[in-house]
Amino acid sequence: MNFELETLDLSAASKQKCDALIVLITSHLKPGKDVLSLLVAQALKAGDLQAKPGKTLALYRPVGLACVRAVLAHAGEGSAHEVSRAVKSAVAAAKADNVKKLVICFAAATLDAPLRAAVIAAAEASYVFTTTKSRPQGRVIERVLIGVSNSSALKPVFDRAAAAVTGIEFAKEWANRPANHATPELLAGAAHALAKLPNIKCEVLGPKQVHKLGMGAFMAVAQGSQEPLRFIVLRYHGALKSEAPTVLVGKGVTFDSGGISIKPAADMDEMKFDMSGAASVLGVFRALAELKPAINVVGLIPACENLLDGRSIKPGDVVTSMSGQTIEILNTDAEGRLVLCDALTYAERFKPRAVVDIATLTGACVIALGGVRSGLFSTNDELAAALISAGQASLDLCWRMPLDDDYAEGLKTNFADVANVAGRAGGAITAAKFLQRFTEKFPWAHLDIAGTAWKSGKEKGATGRPVALLLEYLLDSTK
Repeated sequence: MNFELETLDLSAASKQKCDALIVLITSHLKPGKDVLSLLVAQALKAGDLQAKPGKTLALYRPVGLACVRAVLAHAGEGSAHEVSRAVKSAVAAAKADNVKKLVICFAAATLDAPLRAAVIAAAEASYVFTTTKSRPQGRVIERVLIGVSNSSALKPVFDRAAAAVTGIEFAKEWANRPANHATPELLAGAAHALAKLPNIKCEVLGPKQVHKLGMGAFMAVAQGSQEPLRFIVLRYHGALKSEAPTVLVGKGVTFDSGGISIKPAADMDEMKFDMSGAASVLGVFRALAELKPAINVVGLIPACENLLDGRSIKPGDVVTSMSGQTIEILNTDAEGRLVLCDALTYAERFKPRAVVDIATLTGACVIALGGVRSGLFSTNDELAAALISAGQASLDLCWRMPLDDDYAEGLKTNFADVANVAGRAGGAITAAKFLQRFTEKFPWAHLDIAGTAWKSGKEKGATGRPVALLLEYLLDSTK
């Protein structure tokens, strides 16, 4: 999808030749005397367009307008959230087989956040996954023109939003792929492909190299699968080499059966999404290649499958992590923290300014926060505040959860330094407490995206979260 930005008022928008024109209206609108303004005023006065966020009125070949279809969409007070809701509703109303050029026009002065929201919402509402379909019918919309009050002033915000879309859709592509189309090796191939883009380098470590590093926890998870593990290291260099990088660590379990502690059969297909943390790291690097910011970023992806055969780890096994700490594996379905802990130890070598890990880690986080906010855990108040702020700006929300030391009591065991699970109570927190043991040498945050990385049911599919949040955080770090 190609996005363009142009200065358009309602009078100019009425002359746009396009397959569909979406007009975003707010409660602050003061209609002029042009054809489109009069049409909006009449629709509001007659009650055909309700003054509520997300309400729309669709028109076919309206008199006096150059467009084939027009959709008037109310965006309430014009907040980013309301604009996002209005755009999604309007794109759904405008969808047709021949809508290739779409114009979205703000009827009033435009601010940064609503513009960003409109771009991302337009992409989300029109996204289609086609990779594994024999007769793919992909996204029909090819070109989206965003009309604003001052395009030159808003160009930097627009460019950031368009890059975020590129990254989000790259993450969606890989997260949506079934496990046989997104093996650790194929995931490594996607990372190598990113290294062809500006400022990005990629290194992939195989089983022998990982064994030499002593990543016993990561290897333990991978040993039940015939697919060899891959440890992916991405580097984005946009600043001086002396500048400390931010390290992103993405859980890359490309399919999670639960191992010996096998999951219920119902909805197990959704465990292809268990590498959504890895997909988000790939997506961020794809967006960085578009924007070329003056920062340094490292991406670490421990990629493997968690399956069961005669070689699989067993409940009660004790393994030694790269840090030297021993771990009693009480539940083989708590594997994400095992692959992440070795990656967190590996991150120390970069002397990072901060480390953020991203993982579909616990069902407990889904119970706590649902699908609205990702769980945020951090040992550093400044880092936590920056991530929360980035989430609010990008509408990719997170919520800070506690890390009291008392929560770690359940991880004690008689047979190793630490157990990989505690009791059911506070499961998302005890998982984070496990990871915290491996993060003493840098500022650290953990994003549990188990509830936000994908949707189930009729809308089943990856969301691309938290690419927007992470990108916003990284770009703001340059200020």
